[in-house]
Amino acid sequence: MIHISNGVFLASVFLFNIINIPFLITNAQSSCNGPCNTLDDCSGQLICINDKCDDDPDVGTHICTNPPPPPPSGGGDCKSSGTLKCKGKSHPQFKCSPPISSSTQALLTLNDFSEGGDGGSASECDEQFHKNSERVVALSTGWYNKGSRCGKIIRIMARNGKSVTAKVVDECDSINGCDAEHAGQPPCRNNIVDGSVAVWNALGLDTDVGVEKITWSMVGSNEAYAIFNV
Repeated sequence: MIHISNGVFLASVFLFNIINIPFLITNAQSSCNGPCNTLDDCSGQLICINDKCDDDPDVGTHICTNPPPPPPSGGGDCKSSGTLKCKGKSHPQFKCSPPISSSTQALLTLNDFSEGGDGGSASECDEQFHKNSERVVALSTGWYNKGSRCGKIIRIMARNGKSVTAKVVDECDSINGCDAEHAGQPPCRNNIVDGSVAVWNALGLDTDVGVEKITWSMVGSNEAYAIFNV
């Protein structure tokens, strides 16, 4: 029979716990740019590169380089006015949008304004369809402001430093959706600039991504006339 004094027993327990602490810590997985030593240290499809969790180039993920856009939010004092249930999900509805400034933050989405495209019915401003070669946009309900910005020119600035001007021709409805008029799509977020393919191409953005963070501003009437001769 082996006899162990109380002091030796407590010391042994303490040493056992210390030895096992690193094992417990390594079970926690890191996200983008988190510390790592092995592949098991990174969450999801991330891999360990130069001691940091990053996208796997062989898989082609863009979790770290192109993080998903933030969830729909009011922005400023703009709060959701309700919810619309569509395809088993609840989507927030907004009658307002964040305040407009000389550099208004927004999300640029991709829309096909041509007949039969994903935009649904003809544009509200002129009741016409528009070719993908036209630099046109739709604005969230609050920014659209009951059509007061129809025909107005806005300047869109991408994070890559490029900018482009485009004409407002439609509303990106932040209240209604999930019907034929809206091509079955749910209500827009309240901070959307929905641009044509021509807008995306002019900004040098990848249309396959579908959503990009941008800033935008209104263009003065004199400059707008010079640009579009309207």
